[in-house]
Amino acid sequence: MITIEVNNRKIEANPGEMLLDSLERAGIKVPTLCYMKDLFPTGACRMCVVEVEGVPGLVPSCAFPVRDGMKIQTHSERAVKARKTILELLLSNHPDDCLYCARNGDCHLQDLSEELGVRQRRYTGLRAELKPDTSSPSIVRDPNKCILCGKCVRVCEEVQGVSAIDFVGRGSKTKVAPAFNRGLNVSSCVDCGQCIIVCPTGALTEKSKFKDIFNAIDDPKKFVVVQHAPAVSVTLGELFGMAPGADVNGAMNAALRRLGFDRVFDTSFSADLTIMEEASELFHRVKNGGTLPMFTSCCPAWIDFMEQNYPDMLANLSSCKSPQQMLGAVIKSFYARKQGIDPKDIYVVSIMPCTAKKYEAQLPTHVSEGYPDVDAVLTTRELARIIKMRGLHLNNLEPEGADTAFGERSSAGKLFGASGGVMEAAIRTAYFMGTGAELEELKVKAVRGLDGVKEAHVKIGDLEIGVAVVNTLGNARKLVEEIRNGRSDLHFIEVMACPGGCIGGGGQPIGADLKAIKARLKALYEIDRDESLRVSHKNQQVKRLYEEYLGEPLGEKSHHLLHTTYSRRDIDF
Repeated sequence: MITIEVNNRKIEANPGEMLLDSLERAGIKVPTLCYMKDLFPTGACRMCVVEVEGVPGLVPSCAFPVRDGMKIQTHSERAVKARKTILELLLSNHPDDCLYCARNGDCHLQDLSEELGVRQRRYTGLRAELKPDTSSPSIVRDPNKCILCGKCVRVCEEVQGVSAIDFVGRGSKTKVAPAFNRGLNVSSCVDCGQCIIVCPTGALTEKSKFKDIFNAIDDPKKFVVVQHAPAVSVTLGELFGMAPGADVNGAMNAALRRLGFDRVFDTSFSADLTIMEEASELFHRVKNGGTLPMFTSCCPAWIDFMEQNYPDMLANLSSCKSPQQMLGAVIKSFYARKQGIDPKDIYVVSIMPCTAKKYEAQLPTHVSEGYPDVDAVLTTRELARIIKMRGLHLNNLEPEGADTAFGERSSAGKLFGASGGVMEAAIRTAYFMGTGAELEELKVKAVRGLDGVKEAHVKIGDLEIGVAVVNTLGNARKLVEEIRNGRSDLHFIEVMACPGGCIGGGGQPIGADLKAIKARLKALYEIDRDESLRVSHKNQQVKRLYEEYLGEPLGEKSHHLLHTTYSRRDIDF
């Protein structure tokens, strides 16, 4: 370690690291706009400039290496004035529609304006009047609100390996757009929503279906059912001032009933159902010489990625629908008949940590009884907005359970919210299917954690299965290329498009850091540790569903209702 002096006090730093990293570790806040932790710094926005003794001019702390004995002033008059000027120039042609913006109150540009004391428009620039791109089923792109920080471009290319958007044009005509300035719907976009998570303004937001949902709730002829994904309950509380990882499952159920939903179900139930089908499919492939390795199919952004980039490997994807679609299909078939309700009168809403689920819900392959499995999808952020719109607060609601018959879930189903959770749940059930006995240690350490790629070999009776867990599409591409080039020691691979899995999904709270992601992950593992029902194959409601309706995993009825097909998706330029 070396010693540097910051604002007249000494702090320690690692030799060669960037100054901003040293400042953050010491708890010294310097504002940023373009900075992205763990990615190579660009120094493009200059918002993080500081004064370094002996260095002429201001330097961007995100791209300036430390050296022993250097002296820095982070908030000198000169540095603060420069930041304020940069911000005022950015605001000179920014739309004045904060009251109508989806990011109002959750906008980094607003936060910086408050922090730097911007109270009037000193500069006036030519206003761009660009048409918003609403072509995507999941994401709305408003180039008028873009400040060209480049964070969306970088996460799309460097983290996800998708490169759906980039800088277009030169000079004052520069903007961020898909290739040839076409719509996102005909680009290589996979709807993961990571661009929304990093966007500091309202230039990128999720596409809302508030009106359709409220109309359904207000329609006396409609029976409106809502389901919520495993990761939502451990993140929703953050949007109400609670600590990251706080489990608000009970309060969320109560809020959803007060919003007018007729039934509240937990998607963790159909996660258990997914495990029954997926584990059975894996064994069928292994025993019958099927296509291996088999990839999970829970993540729609990952499926879209494969359909676009690796159509020759679509047979490697599990044919199982995602838990969201499985539960919607069961609600509009088995549940509808049990309740004596016409499927056309059932309206299914999903609460998901993911924007790609909006894309998935409208796919023509996800239809049951002639109707979409799921009618509308809300993100975690959107649910918080609706709860607040109705004057509710999670702190003031008595916890309630989900509705039966689909309220029961195992904690294995709850683990779907974390990277490695699907794999861990599948290993527990696959071991039982293969040996007739329970796995002695249900905690599978090898597939837990936030590493981009995790691998293990699991012994199931006489069978040894190679497994891998991947999060982010950039990491997935590397592994797929290895398999394409001949790697053959893996049999089952879980892929989640977002960092950390669904807990870091594109529909989750904006601005979460690694500490928050870890807290969400820890909360899911604690739920699993403390509950008695920890394996999907012991879920009594899942057993009942097979006995009364589906027959058996991979049977004719379950295959028709719970499985799907994939097809090549060409980008239309």
